[in-house]
Amino acid sequence: MAHKEFTKEDFKKTDDGNYQLEYSKSEIGEGSNLIVEEKTADGTYSVIQIPIKRHNESIFIVVDQPIEGRLILD
Repeated sequence: MAHKEFTKEDFKKTDDGNYQLEYSKSEIGEGSNLIVEEKTADGTYSVIQIPIKRHNESIFIVVDQPIEGRLILD
């Protein structure tokens, strides 16, 4: 499975106080199953459930606070 890693600095603050990370459909692919994993203190990854929104040609990961982690593309 392919993945894309992200850092806290990759997130942008939204007007409603959340943070979001944007990918284009061309980066992710059409019809991909997406899994978000947060990087833990010991360097391993843990699956988390957070909103993933789609709008036009973009996919957004939305969180309350920026996190380190990766997006798994299945």
